[in-house]
Amino acid sequence: MEITVKQVPEAQRKPHIPDDQLVFGRQFTDHMFVMEYDAGKGWHSARIEPYGPFSLEPSALVLHYAQEIFEGMKAFRREDGRIAIFRPKDNFARFNHSAERLCMPQMDEAFMLDALKQLVRLDQSWVPQTLGTSLYIRPTMIATEAVLGVRPSSSYLCYIILSPVGAYYKAGLKPVNIWITDKYVRAAPGGTGDTKAGANYAISLYGGEEAHKYGCEQVLWLDAVHRRYVEEVGSMNMMFVYDGKVVTSPLHGTILNGVTRRSILTLVKDMGIEVEERALSVDEIMEGAASGRLSEAFGTGTACVVSPVGKLTFNETAIPIGKGGMGELTAKLYDTLTGIQYGRLEDKYGWIEFI
Repeated sequence: MEITVKQVPEAQRKPHIPDDQLVFGRQFTDHMFVMEYDAGKGWHSARIEPYGPFSLEPSALVLHYAQEIFEGMKAFRREDGRIAIFRPKDNFARFNHSAERLCMPQMDEAFMLDALKQLVRLDQSWVPQTLGTSLYIRPTMIATEAVLGVRPSSSYLCYIILSPVGAYYKAGLKPVNIWITDKYVRAAPGGTGDTKAGANYAISLYGGEEAHKYGCEQVLWLDAVHRRYVEEVGSMNMMFVYDGKVVTSPLHGTILNGVTRRSILTLVKDMGIEVEERALSVDEIMEGAASGRLSEAFGTGTACVVSPVGKLTFNETAIPIGKGGMGELTAKLYDTLTGIQYGRLEDKYGWIEFI
């Protein structure tokens, strides 16, 4: 399928935001990629066009039954001027996994990667220059059929938008405080917890607001069956340095198979540190934090890369992790992964794609 391109005239392009004024997800580039799907016809009308609003019927299925998925990845400007995208093939593979689970049509992953590269190449001036900044990439698919009825749509819209974003930690890697809840549940076995479905994030909002009452920025969710075993934070996979090993929840359908998670686990193993993917109870975590057996905890995700945890709160009890600051391994992993992304370190894993 050919991709047509309609460029914004130079005189009508948006002014660029200085790197030190960039925030996450507020500014968007001049262009976006769009294509449609219709049953019996397949994907069609692939195009790059000026960024702008869509027209949807009020009865579009996405607005009523949440048939929607998305992905998140980043492009980085390196010191030599080249632009690198981190593991986009893995993101598009996960995009198709989410699509299958929500009864949405599959994408040609190679075609999507080519479309993304064309889009980033066209808007490459938007990739910020400063270390720590990046171009956030958001592929999305929504159901567009205009009908009220709980069933898969017969038509879809797929698009990719780009957003220049500032450094996640403008004042350095600051530990976050995590509230653990056994009252609310994010995902249950047999559900969609391992997909990038928008509904997964909507369901986490209420717990996130309650976490703020405890002085915490994020929620750590427990399993839906026992309300005992830790799973993930709404926007991050979680890892714990316990008795010198890195322990994280196994992938059993209720947590996201994070691309950053996989990358970090690869780096940990290459550092000679043992990894355990096993059920870790909240009691074990709180006891470990109190005794010192739990020396570090950190989240992993596209936006933050690695986010250190300073304190855990559960049932009115707050316990600092280690010394409450950045752990040695957490810092090393952050420096190593960002070093690969920005080209300061060799990419021996084949994770980088250049536009």
